[in-house]
Amino acid sequence: MAPQQMLIAGGGIGGLAAAVACTQRGVPVQLLERAAQLSEVGAGIQIGPNVTRILQAWGLGDALAQVAAFPPRMQARDAQTGQVLGTLTLGERAQSLYGAPYATIHRADLQGLLHSAAQSAGVDIRLGQTVQGWQDTSDGLGVTTADGASVQAGALIGADGVWSAVRQQLLGDAPARFTGHLAYRALVAQADLPAHLRSEQVTVWMGPRLHVVHYPVRSGQWLNLVAIVHGAKPEPSQDWDQVGQTQALLQAMGAVGHDLHERLASVPAWRQWALHDREPLNGAKQMAQGRVALLGDAAHPMRPYLAQGAGMAIEDAQVLAQCFCIDNATVPEQLQAYAEQRWVRNARVQARAIRNGRIFHAQGAVALGRNLTMRFMGERVMDVPWLYVGGPSHVHSLG
Repeated sequence: MAPQQMLIAGGGIGGLAAAVACTQRGVPVQLLERAAQLSEVGAGIQIGPNVTRILQAWGLGDALAQVAAFPPRMQARDAQTGQVLGTLTLGERAQSLYGAPYATIHRADLQGLLHSAAQSAGVDIRLGQTVQGWQDTSDGLGVTTADGASVQAGALIGADGVWSAVRQQLLGDAPARFTGHLAYRALVAQADLPAHLRSEQVTVWMGPRLHVVHYPVRSGQWLNLVAIVHGAKPEPSQDWDQVGQTQALLQAMGAVGHDLHERLASVPAWRQWALHDREPLNGAKQMAQGRVALLGDAAHPMRPYLAQGAGMAIEDAQVLAQCFCIDNATVPEQLQAYAEQRWVRNARVQARAIRNGRIFHAQGAVALGRNLTMRFMGERVMDVPWLYVGGPSHVHSLG
């Protein structure tokens, strides 16, 4: 049977997605978010067909179409020479092959449509509240908030991000590790760019110890740019959103080609993030124990080199909701089923993201081999059918 009430810690993309998915299946949800108001920092994200398929099943396809962009192709280029290495057709090809589109979207827009859906579904959202701890008893969970309040819940879902307090009590492991990579992110209105720097496609530039990706968001009106370089760990390490200096970025980039340099120099302001992740999951116990489970970055923070951080959180949410509907199962059994269904796929995506980062940032002979492979094999190496076809099964419309 479903829990009397599920408590979600965290009002980001993962927490809101879990609230929407579970409420649509009749599971009552209360969501606690530590911020006084819901606001999503960051810039754009890519969401593949494995993710847009779920959003459509939740009845959010029209809302997505109003705010996202749907790039016709993805292109890989050499950061130093500017040479096109390979092209992957998206657009109608993605829709035809995978039954759902490939989209690019501003994080705030994705969070906004999930927030609206959660509100419409009647989710009880409490702002300015943080989970302090809990006691798991035979009667359920007694959850204590930072202001001393007590909440009774059938289950607690930690969707509170890479620095998850729920994870800390559940697993007691070390903090997420600094990857040695710094991400510079920016959003620029396409109308403010010269015509030759505007773009409707996803472009990935790969070079020694660096890569840059840019793509349209907000119905194509804005261009999202992310430049990732190797660098020292900033202090304090958890202050991950900082002002980024264009000169520091260009210096870290080193010698890149004219086309890429011009594009980076055209950006008026950057924000800088220190990227953190964890080793790939090695078992279901890292995602659920008893009446407590982890979701999204709290469970499996990953590097952005497969563009699936938000995607795996949304897949988590879908499977969680499905497992709460397993008949004749206790809540711990339902959460165990959730963890068993999710940990292997999440671990595979984490590992592939790490591997992709090494390929993107390769030097010397490895970079030469990468470029030759992409030129001769193109779509075969750029596409990831196992990722886009896989994911939660039994997804059906609830709208």
